[in-house]
Amino acid sequence: MKYYSTNRNTSDVSLKEAVVKGLAADNGLFMPEQIKKFEPAFFAEIQHLSFQEIAFEVATKFFGEDIAEAKLKEIVYDTLQFDCPVVEVTESIYSLELFHGPTLAFKDVGARFMARLLNYFLGKQEKLVNVLVATSGDTGSAVANGFLGVDGIHVYVLYPKGKVSNIQESQFTTLGQNITALEVEGTFDDCQHLVKTAFLDEELNKQLVLTSANSINVARFLPQAFYYFNAYARLKEKGKLDNKELVISVPSGNFGNLTAGLIAAEMGLPVKQFIAANNENDVVFEYLKTGEYKPRPSVETIANAMDVGAPSNFARILDLYKKEHSVIAGKIKGYRYSDKEIRTIISQVYSESDYLCDPHGACGYQSLTDYLTENEVGVFLETAHPAKFTETVENVIGKGKVILPEKLAAFMKGKKKSEQMSGNYDDFKTFLLAQSF
Repeated sequence: MKYYSTNRNTSDVSLKEAVVKGLAADNGLFMPEQIKKFEPAFFAEIQHLSFQEIAFEVATKFFGEDIAEAKLKEIVYDTLQFDCPVVEVTESIYSLELFHGPTLAFKDVGARFMARLLNYFLGKQEKLVNVLVATSGDTGSAVANGFLGVDGIHVYVLYPKGKVSNIQESQFTTLGQNITALEVEGTFDDCQHLVKTAFLDEELNKQLVLTSANSINVARFLPQAFYYFNAYARLKEKGKLDNKELVISVPSGNFGNLTAGLIAAEMGLPVKQFIAANNENDVVFEYLKTGEYKPRPSVETIANAMDVGAPSNFARILDLYKKEHSVIAGKIKGYRYSDKEIRTIISQVYSESDYLCDPHGACGYQSLTDYLTENEVGVFLETAHPAKFTETVENVIGKGKVILPEKLAAFMKGKKKSEQMSGNYDDFKTFLLAQSF
């Protein structure tokens, strides 16, 4: 299958080129030329399939023309060595828990898939491949751990200094080997700008092989569709979709997760409504109301993975629906919550349902509470384990009530190693070139 740029000012490319390049030459994001649909019969029997079996069927629709069936199955099954269960919170609201992977965040799915796919495409390439990834928290840890120790690849994780949690920071600054953490003076948007500018720098790209593992890369965001299908299957298995329609709420920052969900729906997944749950970084929320998209600098919140003022993947949503505001506003409903409201939500859900949300999942939960009608069942994405935000969560529910999983505790024992970096692109470019000698 070919992949085109959302800016449509460059030639279509193969899957391999899209994955290795990350960003199109015209600064657009790659999109598949075709979204293949499932027959209704697939959904009639989907509850009988495992998560891995479902993911392989979805992956075949995306990647089956470019990767041999046996190899694709190996990549999918190796990626999904953990479950993404659907857990009841209330009678009509369920949590899709995406924190059971190695770094306890939803990005483990896309990062692990991309690492394996990139390794497959690169084969025995002689030149070192440099993976650049900007993170507001969980992306860095998922990508770093997904690529850790992979031959022929070096990962540079750019993160905003002082704006990620201690646990998140420890997950990518303590690894060493082929992982370098760059502590950037600025915001996530500044980190993302450095990465995007590097991809468009012809001089730099002549000397280095660069790719991205952010959700701008098709190999990162498309596999995130897997768990939407799994959520539907598990609810159907529980009998919760009998005579009820499905609403899915997605905590939204860079909008890769929601874009993957929308593509799942375009493939035929029966979803009545998607909700974009935002914190105070609400440029898409405002777009849904007004039809005007006005990116702006991000503001810092307790739901830091959503602290994005210029969400990259919104370009894919605009492309998917031909920039028609009325269509997009029909597909997506928006909700916005302040830090004060998020703290209240965490407390109420914990006291009423004995379920502990992280700050992002709390936004997803509340939007369902605010939206759902009698004939609907809602799923919100619990995108990270609440222990990754221990200080914030325990300030709400009380000290000592968040148990630190062994996986996270192990990261906290490591020694932090990071390079200081200004937000100036020339400094970043000079640093990268120095690493190649």
